[in-house]
Amino acid sequence: MSHDHHHHDHDHAQGHSHDHDHGHSHAPAAPETPLDAGSQALAEALKSSFGIVKVVMVLLVIVFLGSGFFTVGPQERAVVLRFGKPQGEGQKALLGPGLHFALPYPIDEVVKVPITEVQRITSTVGWYYITPEQEVAGTEPPPAMSLNPAVDGYVVTADKNIIHARAILNYRIEDPVQYVFGFAGTTNSPFNGASASNLLLNALNDALVQSAAEFKVDDILTRDVFGFKDDVRRRVAERLAEHKLGVVVEQLDVVSKPPLFLKADFARVTDAVQKRDNLISEARTYQNQTLSQAGASASGLTNAAESDRTWYVESLKAEASRFNDLLPKYRANPELFVQLRLTETLGRLMTNVQDKIYVTENTDELRLLLNREPQGLKAEGANAK
Repeated sequence: MSHDHHHHDHDHAQGHSHDHDHGHSHAPAAPETPLDAGSQALAEALKSSFGIVKVVMVLLVIVFLGSGFFTVGPQERAVVLRFGKPQGEGQKALLGPGLHFALPYPIDEVVKVPITEVQRITSTVGWYYITPEQEVAGTEPPPAMSLNPAVDGYVVTADKNIIHARAILNYRIEDPVQYVFGFAGTTNSPFNGASASNLLLNALNDALVQSAAEFKVDDILTRDVFGFKDDVRRRVAERLAEHKLGVVVEQLDVVSKPPLFLKADFARVTDAVQKRDNLISEARTYQNQTLSQAGASASGLTNAAESDRTWYVESLKAEASRFNDLLPKYRANPELFVQLRLTETLGRLMTNVQDKIYVTENTDELRLLLNREPQGLKAEGANAK
């Protein structure tokens, strides 16, 4: 009982005190209790930290704005995209060489386009799988028993053969505005929404596949390599002109190979074809030499015959002319003419005869005294002396 009484008295005292405070509520407030040393140090630390944060924020804003400065090289042009939309239209959107400013990403985006540098793109279809290390080393992967369609590319030729082909295109950007903005979101293009680089790659792949389908395997690999390359180049140029990509083709090379596991077979066929061509070439060379020699011989014989014919004809003409000249003399005195001609002829026949005695047919008797020493005996007697 005494405990409850004491508690009651205490509550009464508190109530009294509460009534007293309520009665003096308009009295001036008591002065605040000063902060202790720990709280004061914490407040000063927070104040200095907030100052550092403000300085850092200012520096970050400066760095953020400063990052918007960019330089365009002498062989470049740049376009500023603000939320994906170019700033300016046509050629006015191009920024020339020098220092420029754009709001940092993601507000603005700077697209730089090289205008004089020759760029290269390689077809992504038609070639077998090869690692970058093998590509750099110039080695080929070991041949498998068949192609792996998951990683190996190929093209089909006109005679339904499978080969590997790769096209390497060197090009230069001629119209940067068209190259950057002429294709995104176009509705009349089969490559809707694609960039110019994707269009160029698709055009190269498409030209390579279609050209391979127009040539036979032997023509692509050996017989008409340059014709196949020119056909790929023509198709690429047609597609660039059709889509107006704003680029100029500088050079295009095409490399073609048989499947790796058939390389030895193709090599044997190529060797056989080469030997056949060599034999045909040698036969044609021999044919040309033989025909040339025969032609030269025939020409020599023909020329000799023509020369002899000319000589005989001219000789006969001369004889005929001389006969016609002598005919009047013969007719005037045939007997004398015959005697003169006979004497002349016998004179030519007996040119080396020392003594010539002509006996006419009317001579009944002829006596000749010949005492001349033969030349041979006379010479021997002289030598004996």
